[in-house]
Amino acid sequence: MWYCDALGRVRRCREALLAVSGELKMSNAEPNAMAIDANGSPEAPNLDNSFFKPLRIWIPLLLLPLMLFMRFIPDLIQNGPSMIWMASAFGPFLVGTLIMAWWLLLSRARWYERILGVAGIVLILVVEQTLAHYSMRGPLLIVMTIPMTIAAFAIGLILMGRRLSIQRTVLALLLAAIGAGFSMLVKTDGVWGNFSFGLDWRWTETSEDKLLAKRQGASTGTETDATKVSTVNLDIEPFKNPQWPGFRGPNSDSVQHGIVFSDDWKADAPKELWRIPVGPAWSSFAVAGDYLVTQEQRGGDEAVVVYDANTGTQLWERTIPSRFFESLGGLGPRATPTVADGAIYAMGAEGWLMKMDAANGEIVWKVDLRKEADREPPMWGFSASPCIHDDLVIIYAGGKGDKGVLAFKTDDGSLVWSSAAGVQSYGTVQLVTLLGTPMLGLLSEQGAHFWDPKSGAKLLEYDWPHQGYRALQPQVLAGDKILIPTGLGSGTQLVQISETDGKLSGEEVWTSKDMKSDFNDLVVHDGFAYGFDNAIFACIDLKDGKRQWKGGRYEKGQALLLEDSGLIVVVSERGELVLLRANPEKLEELAKIPAMDGKTWNHPVVVGTKLFLRNAEEAVCYELKTAK
Repeated sequence: MWYCDALGRVRRCREALLAVSGELKMSNAEPNAMAIDANGSPEAPNLDNSFFKPLRIWIPLLLLPLMLFMRFIPDLIQNGPSMIWMASAFGPFLVGTLIMAWWLLLSRARWYERILGVAGIVLILVVEQTLAHYSMRGPLLIVMTIPMTIAAFAIGLILMGRRLSIQRTVLALLLAAIGAGFSMLVKTDGVWGNFSFGLDWRWTETSEDKLLAKRQGASTGTETDATKVSTVNLDIEPFKNPQWPGFRGPNSDSVQHGIVFSDDWKADAPKELWRIPVGPAWSSFAVAGDYLVTQEQRGGDEAVVVYDANTGTQLWERTIPSRFFESLGGLGPRATPTVADGAIYAMGAEGWLMKMDAANGEIVWKVDLRKEADREPPMWGFSASPCIHDDLVIIYAGGKGDKGVLAFKTDDGSLVWSSAAGVQSYGTVQLVTLLGTPMLGLLSEQGAHFWDPKSGAKLLEYDWPHQGYRALQPQVLAGDKILIPTGLGSGTQLVQISETDGKLSGEEVWTSKDMKSDFNDLVVHDGFAYGFDNAIFACIDLKDGKRQWKGGRYEKGQALLLEDSGLIVVVSERGELVLLRANPEKLEELAKIPAMDGKTWNHPVVVGTKLFLRNAEEAVCYELKTAK
C-alpha cells in the first residue's frame, strides 16, 4: 500500500541520518523500524525497549571524580586562593547541577525519563528535609545532601545505562533515595578545619544532652561537686584586677609571663586537677583570682558561667534566651568574656552584648547589636570579644556605613561613638600602641583599621584586601610595625608604620605565603613567628617572612607562648596537648598527651602554674611543673 512505501522511505532516511552522525549500530534487528503485519499493514508501535537508547555515560564518569576533587580541594591545594573553602563547600553542589544538566540535555534518555528523574530527585530531597535532623537542614542540604543524592543517582545511571527500559531511571532513583536517606540518619555539630563533616547518628546523646541531664539531676537533689551552685556573692576584689582579663590575655597576644616551666614532661608530667562537662561554645576563659569565666550553650539559653579555678565547681551562671546554631560552625557562643573593674562583659552569638555584676551575675545592662548595627548575625555568628578601655566597651559589629565598630559607655550601655570597618571579620578589637600612641586595632577583609579610643576617629586605615573573612589578631612589633596574619590566598604581611605631618601611614615590608593562618592566631618569640600554615604548624623569620620549618600536623589548633620558658603549648584540633620548644632551627616536639575528646578550637590559658583548656564538650585543668 502507498503508506507502507512512504513509511519505508522515512525509515531509510532516518537510517541514513544516523549513519552520518555515527550513531547507527550494526545489528540484525531494526528496533525503530515500523513492523508490517501479515496483511501488509503497519503494526502499532511497541512501547518497549525499542524506544530506549543506551545512555551517554562518559560525561558523569568525568564529573563524579571532579565532585570528589572539589570536596577535598583544601587538602590538595595548600597554596590556593582564599575562597578555596567555598570551592570545598559549594563545588560538589555545582558539579551536581552539571550532572543534572547532562541528564536533561545530553543523556539520550527519553523525555519522560528525564522528567521522572528530576521530579524524583526533588521529591526525595523534600522528604529528606522534612524528616532530617535540624542540623542537616539549610547549608548542609547544599553542601552535603544534594551532592550525595545526585552522585548516587548518577552512579545508578552509569551502572544501568545500557538497560533499555524505564527501570534504569527507577533503579537510579532508588539509589538516590538511599544516598539522601543517610542524611536522615545523622546529625552534625559542624565541620572540622579541613571542611570534613562532624557526623554522628541522630539518636546518639550529645555532650550537651548529658550536661543538661546532669543539671536536671542536680535540681532534683542528686548534684555532684561539678554541678553545685553557690548562692553567696563572690569576692569582687579579684575581678577588679584579673590576671587574664579576656581573649588571649592581658596584651591580646596569647603570651604567658613570669614563671619558667619544666620542659621535661616525662619526668614532670602535667597533673590533671579536675575535669568537668561544659556546654557547647568556642569561647576561651578569663581568669580573675581563683575564678574562671566562660560562655556556654545550655539548651535554649546562652550562659555566662563562673567556675572555681581550683576545683571546677560552678559558682554562678547567668542565662538569656538565645540559641545560635550554624551547620558549618556549630552551636553556641563564639566570643570570650572580658573582666574589668569588678564587672563581666560578654558577647553572644546572636548579638546580645551584656554587662554583669561579677559577684552574682546580675545583668546591669544589655544591648542588641542586631538593632544597633542594623544587621543580622554574620554567617558564623557574632564572634568578637568585648574590648574595655577606660569607661568604654568597644565591640566589632560589622554593620554597614559607620556601624562597623561600636563603643558603649560601661556604666549604662549607651552608644558613644561608631566607626566604619569591614563587614567580613571575626576578629576582636584590641588595644595596641603604635609610635607611642595607644589606639584600637582590628583586622577585616579590607585590611587593618586603627581608631582613637575616645572618639572613634580613624588614625590609620591600611588597605590590604582579602577575598573572604579575617578571623585573626594583629601583632605589633617593636612599636612601629604591624604583623597581619591572613589565610589562604594572602598569607602574612609585615607593615612599617611611619608618621608624617601628624598622619600615620603604612608601607609593606614583606608578604609571605609561607604562613597562611585561618582562624589560628600566631605567637611571636625572639624575632620569629610560630603558628599554623593552613593546617600544619610552622615558623617564619620576621626579617623577611621566609619559612624556617613546617611540620607539626596538629590540624586547626591553637597555640600559647610560655615566654620566659621558651616553650609553646599547642592544643591540636583533636584535643591533644603538645609541648614545643620555640626553636627557629627545627620543629622540636618535646611531648604530646591526649587532653580532651572532640573538636577543639578554643584558645588555651595559663595563669600561675595552671593550664586551662576547654572545647565544646569539656573543660580540664592541669598543673604544670616549674623548672628545677
